[in-house]
Amino acid sequence: MTSPHGPRRRARITFSDSAAAQVEAITSEAEIHALDRALVVISVDPDIGEQIPATAAGPRLREYTDDVERVRLLYWTSALGTIVVVAYIEV
Repeated sequence: MTSPHGPRRRARITFSDSAAAQVEAITSEAEIHALDRALVVISVDPDIGEQIPATAAGPRLREYTDDVERVRLLYWTSALGTIVVVAYIEV
């Protein structure tokens, strides 16, 4: 069933400085492919990850784990869910 307001736009993905450094360190094509797939998943549905209990001091982190591709992402979203900031990557 389609939304009466049209298709939902994907969220824009951005990286924290430490996550960007992790991406730069990936050299395996298989790991890059696995990471790309996980990023598409969270860009389509930013709420898919499990919320991590947090304090009031920082952003509400979410954790997305893809057991098939063996990727784990920690991220937070903007208030409207249009921007996803990836904070940590495991591939």
